[in-house]
Amino acid sequence: MSVRHGLLAVLAQGPCYGHQLRQEFDRRTGGTWQVNAGQVYQTLDRLERDKLIVRDGEDSEGRELFAITASGRTEVDAWLGASIVRGTRDELAVKVAIAVTLPGIDAASIIAAQRRATAEALAALVEDSDDLGESIVLAAARETGEADLRWLDTVEQLLATAEPYGLSAEQPRRGRPARSHTPS
Repeated sequence: MSVRHGLLAVLAQGPCYGHQLRQEFDRRTGGTWQVNAGQVYQTLDRLERDKLIVRDGEDSEGRELFAITASGRTEVDAWLGASIVRGTRDELAVKVAIAVTLPGIDAASIIAAQRRATAEALAALVEDSDDLGESIVLAAARETGEADLRWLDTVEQLLATAEPYGLSAEQPRRGRPARSHTPS
């Protein structure tokens, strides 16, 4: 999720000032994704530049208010209506995939360490929360952690028949030319 879209979605509820947006973002995510004030104001500057929000006067205490524009509402609607599909560019999967193919690397210990870290992270998650946003985020974290543990089981099964390998003998045709070592 982008902070940009989260802040726009909050502004779709009505004009807000910067710290109010930060607090609403925190409240709606159950405090699981905290943004700092600098990030909020930088994002507001970009949203204004992109004509997705406008400055909308001040509140009774003199704080500058921001309001969403029609283009901003369109962007929020598109974001909320779009599905998010997790891709294959997963840092953990890439790390393990490379590690298990390298000669001399104890891939089993890498997998075991990841399993311990994942199990510890799962154990540290709060079981219940009265906050809807936090409950949703925690449920996702639990499900993802449990899925990671199942994935590590699969990796261990694949590792049983895997053979590490060195560099390919096939040389790519392209590459940066070597630098000349002649003195100048």
